[in-house]
Amino acid sequence: MNLQEHILVVGGAGYIGAHMCKHLHAAGYTPVVLDNLERGHRQAVQWGPFIHGDMDNIDVLHDVFTRYPIATVMHFAAFAYVGESVQDPGLYYRNNVAAPIVLLQQMARHGLDRFIFSSTCAIYGEPVNVPMDEAHPILPINPYGRGKFMVEQVLDDFRKGHGIESICLRYFNAAGADPDGAIGEDHRPETHLIPLALEVALGKRASLTIYGDDYPTADGTCIRDYIHIEDLARAHLLALEKMKTGEAISQKYNLGNGNGYSVKEVLDTVRRITGHAIPARIGPRRPGDPARLVGSGELARRELGWEPRYPDLTSIIETAWNWHKNNPNGFDD
Repeated sequence: MNLQEHILVVGGAGYIGAHMCKHLHAAGYTPVVLDNLERGHRQAVQWGPFIHGDMDNIDVLHDVFTRYPIATVMHFAAFAYVGESVQDPGLYYRNNVAAPIVLLQQMARHGLDRFIFSSTCAIYGEPVNVPMDEAHPILPINPYGRGKFMVEQVLDDFRKGHGIESICLRYFNAAGADPDGAIGEDHRPETHLIPLALEVALGKRASLTIYGDDYPTADGTCIRDYIHIEDLARAHLLALEKMKTGEAISQKYNLGNGNGYSVKEVLDTVRRITGHAIPARIGPRRPGDPARLVGSGELARRELGWEPRYPDLTSIIETAWNWHKNNPNGFDD
């Protein structure tokens, strides 16, 4: 057991961070959550101490690093709306790039040297080959993707300058919910396909829009690689364990299932699981939406021992539906 090993989870009141805290607690760690609750939920913090504050507040960070014996920092506090990043790039570069640099500086000041970063497939930009592996060209096409890649480069420099080792996990479409039903996905506004479709099933939306049905895919709609939130959390836990051995230092890993599902396949699965019609209309394509985004997780399988336990769309949507139907207003319930 690792009950004395405290892990600082920055953004631990958010969707992925909260699931990470549950996994850390189950593995015997003590997750310490730092979150300003701008986009997270206090009710999602259930497995360890909570500090309300910004990750670039030096006084708050000094208090956290002196009050708790933090061994590793996990970062989940990025803003993640691609469209918003295009409309307000300054907001994204400040929160997603400048703020983590302050966090890293304070880690160095307090002698902390392990950092696990929640990265994204958005760093790759338009796919050149599918499935995308870590050797894929890195050509981000929006401030969200560019910011994530900037931090990856910053981490390389902080390793050289301060000895901070890191692992970056680049994942595709996070989806699903805690199988126990304790926590789930509650974004405001919601932009992800699966929860949007489930909101239609709950009667919270009349219908949804399919953005383009003329892509070069079998049914004309975009294909995406969906990764269950449980599998993402387990990958971070494996990265933590690997980092402690010194065998996987300053490495980058894709987290993908290696196959994808089209928008229409997702909606058909939601209809089957919920028993609702899920009306959908066809709208124009969104600029910058590739036809296929599918990731290879082979390197993570080989070096971290990561094996997705929920690789199929049915189990992903079943857990999400369980959360949404029991919490139709999200954490406000």
